[in-house]
Amino acid sequence: MEIFGIPIQAFLGQLLLGLVNGSFYAMLSLGLAVIFGLLGIVNFAHGALYMMGAYVAFVMLDKFELSYWMALLVSPLLVGSVGVVIERTLLKRLYKIDPIYGLLLTFGLALIAEGIFRDQFGVSGQSYPVPELLQGATNLGFMVLPNYRAWVVVSSLSVCLGTWFIIERTRLGAYLRAGTENPALVQAFGINVPLMVMLTYGAGCGLAALAGVLAAPVIQVNPLMGSNLIIVVFAVVVIGGMGSILGSILTGVALGLIEGLTKVFYPEASSIVVFVIMAIVLMIRPAGLFGKEN
Repeated sequence: MEIFGIPIQAFLGQLLLGLVNGSFYAMLSLGLAVIFGLLGIVNFAHGALYMMGAYVAFVMLDKFELSYWMALLVSPLLVGSVGVVIERTLLKRLYKIDPIYGLLLTFGLALIAEGIFRDQFGVSGQSYPVPELLQGATNLGFMVLPNYRAWVVVSSLSVCLGTWFIIERTRLGAYLRAGTENPALVQAFGINVPLMVMLTYGAGCGLAALAGVLAAPVIQVNPLMGSNLIIVVFAVVVIGGMGSILGSILTGVALGLIEGLTKVFYPEASSIVVFVIMAIVLMIRPAGLFGKEN
């Protein structure tokens, strides 16, 4: 059976690959959107934090023989703690000045992190095994679905939608949004706004680390894995609307699928299709698909 002259197995395989990539785009852009939407910081260190999350998982297995499942818990906590230190020591000094300084600072931190990891681990990729429970594949009849890739899609989208629900539909999320829009008023009600800001940044960094752990068995763990992805993720955030959490999730998944289909029909354009879409969206709607017009 064929679709547009292409064997259905090849078509669905690329669609699955696009969905997996879209899940990573959604999760990384979610962390960026949370940090920018609630704190107004363009966090260019996000790719480096994603890389750090993958390396924490690798070191835990290689040096301490701790499992993938333990890494899913420990890596976001460790990298999130690094984010807390960054926010308390550096970023908090930049909140009242031009956002470009926050971007430059986080870009510099990303370069420092990449240099440190390149010095320690080299530039060649490190393989991370698929956990035993998720090895193998399931035959769906029309295609064979690798179990780990299915896990990546389900877990990533669950985390994304859970984060959106917490921020948009709970009292805690209401406090977070109010604290960033009018901190003086919220503090008057006895809420510790600096603590909320610190934990929000740490949570955004933890989301990047979690995406890194999920990606470790799929790609080679290397110091440049974040920088290779972060430009695309920023494009996803811009298309969805800077600060729009739901927009980042939906756009990330959609663009991953579009990228996968482009590899089927016009492979030469697969590396630029996201940026072409970004240019078109910005010409039509500068605030992004889900962003708020000023």
